[in-house]
Amino acid sequence: MKTNQLFQPGGSRGRIGILALAVFFTLNFATQAAEPLRALLICGGCCHDYAAQKKILSEGISARANVTWTIVHEAGDGKDRAFDLYTNANWGKGFDVIVHDECSGAVTNVAFVEGIAKVHQSGVPAVMLHCAIHSYRLSATDEWRKTLGISSMRHQPRRPFAVANVKAEHPIMKAFPAKWQNEADELYECVKEWPDCVPLGKALTPGKEDDTHTVIWVNTAGKARVFGTTLGHGNETVSQEVYLDLVTRGLLWACDKLDADGKPKAGYGKK
Repeated sequence: MKTNQLFQPGGSRGRIGILALAVFFTLNFATQAAEPLRALLICGGCCHDYAAQKKILSEGISARANVTWTIVHEAGDGKDRAFDLYTNANWGKGFDVIVHDECSGAVTNVAFVEGIAKVHQSGVPAVMLHCAIHSYRLSATDEWRKTLGISSMRHQPRRPFAVANVKAEHPIMKAFPAKWQNEADELYECVKEWPDCVPLGKALTPGKEDDTHTVIWVNTAGKARVFGTTLGHGNETVSQEVYLDLVTRGLLWACDKLDADGKPKAGYGKK
């Protein structure tokens, strides 16, 4: 029986063929073998349609990136809802990233709030969405605000407003429009940017040319990367392709899985 010369171990063509196959299978394996990012989505509390938004967010992000989900939606719709999840000191263990989408603005217990922040400051990446920025805002401790990267105490009436891309060279913002006319949403007033906050997008108060507020940003909290946006009150905003693309890139960036061109690193995108 003749052996195809390409695969004869003693010939140069055989060695080249074997090398080519080895490279092909190595690259293919590397692309396919990335373990999904394990994301924990925490939602619930006051004022939002979390039943719908947890589905929109988790399915929308997983359609764009290699992410699997654990979702904790705690019952109750009060601003003073202190989530049971956080009473376990190891609540963030086993996850690659935490997506905070809770609304607990009246929770003030300092030890409780600092326990949440500590998980991120110890190294667990975070994505902070909308009312997570107003959660714990009345607490005497600054640890949550330092973790977020901004401080906000109130929002303007729900209405459309323009969002400007102020750092188009950042990987998260490379595919974001120069200006995005948002659906009717709540413009959170940013009263402070903490030292490690890097603003990426700003919104203009309608009718006030000099009143802008950071609405998209990244932050470093201790050992963790944090992506945040105050956008996302209503289902209309959360469902938009621009919004889901943005949050997906933010999540990948927080996990160091976004390349310099704003694309998922090998194994973390979806074909």
